[in-house]
Amino acid sequence: MGYVAVRGGGKAIEESLKLLELERVSSSAAWGTDQIEGTFPDLIDQVMGEASLYAPRLAALALKQAQGSPDEAVFLLRAFRSTLERPYVSRPIDTGSMRANRRVSAAFKDVPGGQVLGATRDYSHRLLAFDLETEDEEVLAEKRAELLRHFDEDACAATAAVDGMLPAALPRVLDYLRGEGLVEPVRCDDTPPVDATMVPLTFPAPRSVRLQTLARGMTQAVEALGYAAIRGFGPAHPTVGELRSGTVAVSVDHPLEAGGAEDAYYLGSVPLTEVESVFMSHEDEAANLSAGLSLAVGYGCVFGRAETKAIAMSVLDRCLELGDARYPTEDEEFVLYHVDGVEATGFISHLKLPHYVTFQSKLSSVRGTREEGKGPADAAAL
Repeated sequence: MGYVAVRGGGKAIEESLKLLELERVSSSAAWGTDQIEGTFPDLIDQVMGEASLYAPRLAALALKQAQGSPDEAVFLLRAFRSTLERPYVSRPIDTGSMRANRRVSAAFKDVPGGQVLGATRDYSHRLLAFDLETEDEEVLAEKRAELLRHFDEDACAATAAVDGMLPAALPRVLDYLRGEGLVEPVRCDDTPPVDATMVPLTFPAPRSVRLQTLARGMTQAVEALGYAAIRGFGPAHPTVGELRSGTVAVSVDHPLEAGGAEDAYYLGSVPLTEVESVFMSHEDEAANLSAGLSLAVGYGCVFGRAETKAIAMSVLDRCLELGDARYPTEDEEFVLYHVDGVEATGFISHLKLPHYVTFQSKLSSVRGTREEGKGPADAAAL
């Protein structure tokens, strides 16, 4: 790609950046990162997930600097992430021990531990709440106190009605199907995962790379490709066997003497959403299985409460496992290259930069072919 130097452009660029800062300070409130983080938790989750860095305060700061643009905020946070050292690698996390605050299954009505709706908009009417326009600190405090009283009363009633609350860890819904042998068996693979942030993307990609790339892919891109797969460019309509959202503990081994899990250092907890989707699958007689139908599982796991992205990720995970070249959503290169938001935004945005040399080359080619196509009569007329 050829470019030419633009003389005198440095001053113009400086003035452009000052104008951008003037727009920010003139039109925005003096919100701190705590206010941004508290007001837009789903947006914070999206930025952290796509930047592959769990840092709520820094994600809020990036959003403030980017004036609310998720693409720019992800770019900023991922660039900062690239400067950080990585002194430790955490122990493998068992998401089965997640402290779930939301857990639903579309496959079964009654599941061990029960359906836990938690906080969700899934069953609400999408109507604008115009009263939020005039909501101030006093109104917020009143609503907060009223809701806290309501849930305190409900908690007392539930405690009196049952002996104890929900278990700390809920059993997996699909373990019921696995116990019956209805789910395709998966080979246990303890191979250390490839770090997709440290090595170039190559094909065929191991599943660890595919899952990492999808997890930090642009939310809307992952959802769009997942939707395309369901509409007919991939496997049939899946069923969400289980969606669980909550927190998982992160721990690291002692830097000098690695021991068991009981000797590890607890660092804290991070919020995750995990999805197991179920697909119909034809069993392969040559694979030592009985002929007929079975159930296959697609997996999705993302930071925070990005539930739709996690479901779409589970769909694409199954698509890439199948790898049928007839469908673009099952093509590793097509999917993994095109879900990365920073790559996509950066490449498309670069089209705004000077392309004077390349365009002059194209223009010369067009003019040359026009000249060659002119006959003697055209030349005489000129």
